[in-house]
Amino acid sequence: MMKKRVELSTYCWIISALSTAFICGVFLYALQRPDNNLAVWISGAAIIMLFFSTLCYMPLSISLDSGSLNINRPLKIKSIPLSDIAEVRLCPPTMGAKRICGSGGWFGWYGWFSEKGLGKYFAYYGKASDCFLVTLKNGKKYMLGCKDAPEMVNAIKEKINQ
Repeated sequence: MMKKRVELSTYCWIISALSTAFICGVFLYALQRPDNNLAVWISGAAIIMLFFSTLCYMPLSISLDSGSLNINRPLKIKSIPLSDIAEVRLCPPTMGAKRICGSGGWFGWYGWFSEKGLGKYFAYYGKASDCFLVTLKNGKKYMLGCKDAPEMVNAIKEKINQ
């Protein structure tokens, strides 16, 4: 079994820290105002939903076992059977990638993106320079990223060619 950690870029760390501090500041401000009961409930619910979505999708690591490629997230593991993989190659996203729905740097990049030349894909990565593209036989695409991406790509290729 091979397991590689997803490392967040400096941009991700800065965006995540500043956004979290801002969100907490707004919530604490709303808590101090006795006449803002509705605002406290609404902002509290929004914060819970925001952090819950992060826990559901934020990639922590990518692992490879005998039968599947796994995207390890805080609350769930997304497994892709090796038999479903048509192609895997190093492929960092471009500056032209458009976010359809997901995070653009808040605790990583995850969600649906679209790019000229690649089309629509689901992303799970922390640094654009660590990315590789997994294309399934049914046409679905995943942009994944982890430390030592070339090593992971070679290991996946070895497994799918056996």
